[in-house]
Amino acid sequence: MVRRAVPDESPSWTVYILRCRDGTLYTGATNNLERRLATHGRGRGAAYTRARLPVTLVWSEAAGDRGAALRREAAIKRLSRAEKLRMVRRA
Repeated sequence: MVRRAVPDESPSWTVYILRCRDGTLYTGATNNLERRLATHGRGRGAAYTRARLPVTLVWSEAAGDRGAALRREAAIKRLSRAEKLRMVRRA
């Protein structure tokens, strides 16, 4: 039996926060968290994390679609470090 994707189905999106080796936090959005984490881990992700390996996933949240994920990512990036750490602790 072959399963076909319904045309209007979109990939699920996730917003995430990584803790870098130096203790800094990196926020991103992706439609495949597992693959994106592997990419970061291999040093092929963002230039920011590349210089701060290893990285650890400390927080993630599902988003409805790409637009929602990018808006949430931008909102998180505007938060102070203290506010981001509170989010991480609540997770």
